[in-house]
Amino acid sequence: MYREKNAKQELATEDTKSIEKKVMEQDTVERLKAWFDDYTAGFYGDDEYVSANLKMKEEHTRRTCKEILYLAGRLGLDKNQTRLSEVIALFHDIGRFEQFVKYRTYNDFRSCNHSLLGLEVLRQTKVLDSINGHQRQLIEKAIEYHGLKELSKDLDGQLLLFSELIRDADKLDIYYVVTEYYKQHRDNPEDFKLELEFPDTPGYSAEIVEAVLSQRRIDYSKLQKWNDMKLLQLGWVYDVNFPQTLKRIRQRRFLEKIIEFLPQSEDIEKVKEKVLKYVDSRIKSGR
Repeated sequence: MYREKNAKQELATEDTKSIEKKVMEQDTVERLKAWFDDYTAGFYGDDEYVSANLKMKEEHTRRTCKEILYLAGRLGLDKNQTRLSEVIALFHDIGRFEQFVKYRTYNDFRSCNHSLLGLEVLRQTKVLDSINGHQRQLIEKAIEYHGLKELSKDLDGQLLLFSELIRDADKLDIYYVVTEYYKQHRDNPEDFKLELEFPDTPGYSAEIVEAVLSQRRIDYSKLQKWNDMKLLQLGWVYDVNFPQTLKRIRQRRFLEKIIEFLPQSEDIEKVKEKVLKYVDSRIKSGR
């Protein structure tokens, strides 16, 4: 614990100017993209179910890279910060491929922590070894923290920035994925080849509804039904870091689309009103 705390402090307190002196070149980013392509290609095989789920994660990664570049531009990040952001997005889910092939699920509670598995993959393959030590630590820590229920309050500086960026970019694309996912399952359930992490049974858990209405973070282990997952995803807005992200979510109507796949009830109407009001308030305030 002591060494971990010191590592956090070291990353958080190194100022922006010292980081800017250690520029990551664009050809490094391109080399890492080529490595990602080769690495992920090695997991595909004859199992149609596995391949469909791997393809979903591969495409998710590519779109998350685009989302993080969009946010980096809106936030005015410099070239070095932008390239670091893209590398973090490229590798944030690198552990998912081994995870799914081994366990046939993306559910961390039923398999393993995909963030930590991703760090193990990066270290074993030594793909980041050519990147200077501090930047490599930033990349690794942002990957580690992207899957946490919430970020530690003691994060600061560049580590906080990159951790918040990947969490927002990840959510932006997961919102896209799940709205497509729900539509595909509704329209053609017999041909649906992606994983259902929870039973698709009627109703939802009152505990999850209350957590969303109270703006509380929801523990993934508390989910019991597929509708609980949809409610959790609506509650993600409370963990969005940048108003630019919320504006993008609103413009794409992701929240309304998820609500359409939930039962019509007074509870769900309250959730809809609460969530949309929260998002609009933050967009208006710019915070």
